Amino acid sequence: MKIAAFSVHSQPHIGVLQEERAISLTLLSGDRFPLCVKTFIEKSEELLPLAKNLIEQCDSDDAVFPISDVKILPPIPSPEKIICVGLNYIDHCRETGMEPPASPVIFSKYANAIVGHHDAVEIPSNSNEVDFEAELAIVIGKEAKHVSEEDANDYVFGYTIMNDISARDLQFKDGQWSRGKTADTFAPTGPVIVTKDEAGDPHNLSISLELNGEIMQDSNTNNLIFTIPQIISFLSQSMTLRPGDLIATGTPPGVGMGRSPKVWLKDGDRMSITIEKIGTLSNYVKG
Repeated sequence: MKIAAFSVHSQPHIGVLQEERAISLTLLSGDRFPLCVKTFIEKSEELLPLAKNLIEQCDSDDAVFPISDVKILPPIPSPEKIICVGLNYIDHCRETGMEPPASPVIFSKYANAIVGHHDAVEIPSNSNEVDFEAELAIVIGKEAKHVSEEDANDYVFGYTIMNDISARDLQFKDGQWSRGKTADTFAPTGPVIVTKDEAGDPHNLSISLELNGEIMQDSNTNNLIFTIPQIISFLSQSMTLRPGDLIATGTPPGVGMGRSPKVWLKDGDRMSITIEKIGTLSNYVKG
């Protein structure tokens, strides 16, 4: 199931995307569903079966909208945590001139960075070297603390797409990554959260990024250095993961920084990230 937050004529909905239509659970359920996807995730044991039943029995045209008529919103606009894993594809380590890490490299973004499908990525006034990074993101489904790798999948609700936008000049000038990674609009996310049953094996999904129609990144999640269970277990030993937390799992090779000549984002650029089983997240750049 592809869970989405969207608005129609400025009215918010939670619903499901199916091909070229959006089905509103808000309208089908008679206010039994929260408008907040994070709350939906917290109550997913009760609400997911109800949602599937409502979608299967949907016979109301009033609850179904063409995708072109809705505004897709960030699925989780204010997660408690946005955790990112750096240097998690071997080829990406090589293009950045860094050794593959012995353990996951962790940094964070903040909610100010989140924007949705078709929203603008804004280049900060203090940066001239803004880069793109296609990433598969884990969506945590229930509270996780001291989780084993064997049990880690039990704590996953599903997966989404994140573009880990990075101001490289700020990132490397500071010596730590926070300022260069979490400027406003630097975490486009969405367009949906695909439940883990529909996503299948998250370690065998094609992942690509197009910039102005040209393929820049093209890989598969089977090239991850640290697997999703390893990442969840590693993080949960020192912090409590909560429903709606987002964990971006790293980017494959092909980023602008690793090219010769280097490719930096500029006003008017168009980016689209496609991950198999999830869909396509598209954004434009505003200078």
